[in-house]
Amino acid sequence: MHKNILIIGGTRFFGKQLVRRLLAKGHSVTIATRGQTPDDFGDAVQRLHVDRRDETAMHVVFAQASYDLVYDQMCYSPLDAAIALDVFAGKVGRYVMSSTIETYRHLIGNVNRPLREDDLDLSQVSINWQYPWHDPALADISYASGKLQAEAVLLQDGRLPVVSLRIAHVLAAQDDFTGRLASYIRTVQQGLPLHRLAGAGRTSFLNVDEIVDAMLWAGEADFLGPVNLACEGSLSAPQLHERIAHQLGKPALLRVSENGETENSPFDYAHDYAMDTARARSLGYEFSATDDWLDKLILDLHAHLQAVETEAQYA
Repeated sequence: MHKNILIIGGTRFFGKQLVRRLLAKGHSVTIATRGQTPDDFGDAVQRLHVDRRDETAMHVVFAQASYDLVYDQMCYSPLDAAIALDVFAGKVGRYVMSSTIETYRHLIGNVNRPLREDDLDLSQVSINWQYPWHDPALADISYASGKLQAEAVLLQDGRLPVVSLRIAHVLAAQDDFTGRLASYIRTVQQGLPLHRLAGAGRTSFLNVDEIVDAMLWAGEADFLGPVNLACEGSLSAPQLHERIAHQLGKPALLRVSENGETENSPFDYAHDYAMDTARARSLGYEFSATDDWLDKLILDLHAHLQAVETEAQYA
């Protein structure tokens, strides 16, 4: 069924693929951004330029708007969530917030099994309204707590029909602004050891196609609340490194970090940090296995990095 859909964000990483897939399904898509990142959607989308952290501007832009579905990919703090509540309450049929596995970060080592949605009681999460959530210097260290408190604000208020997608670590061959998987491949290419913690905990992953598939499913379904999104089969940082080395025909060099060292690799945890996807399965969604796509993704990214390096040499 044709829907009127708003995406807050949508011009970076898997957001671009989400826009394209929604358009291919025949939906009417509006993207709301600050207008700083160009896109190639042409006349296929409507564009609204607004800072989602400017409450006054948000009220002005969306004063007369209503949507069947909103995908909010830019809700990073309780302040962002409060604005969404005041702007969209009563105006949307379904509100899907992109959250993260990082909401569970404080439970690492305390819960000795894959993490479930009900391990976080959002009704009991305290909201820190005085914290400087919009300080860019604090963005990295505030990310996990900001997402958790944003989820809590939305649930505790109750004015929006909210789904929060707790997304595992997303791996991609291109357009991944985090550069985390690329850093692993470069480490292997350069014959350098991977710095790792002694615990070598396993964590959860998704690829771009899988996360977009899951977002489309969540937008079309009728359940509410948080849901974990992760492919089947978790990996530790050393296992990911060894997988890459095997695919590239290189040795997998590993170095256990000494006490006090902080230069560890992405996705490296002292304890297991994986998510349980039983709720998604019970709601009818089946994830692929990480083994089904990881090796091809590694080779695709390796080829892309080589092409970029070659182009740079001849530029």
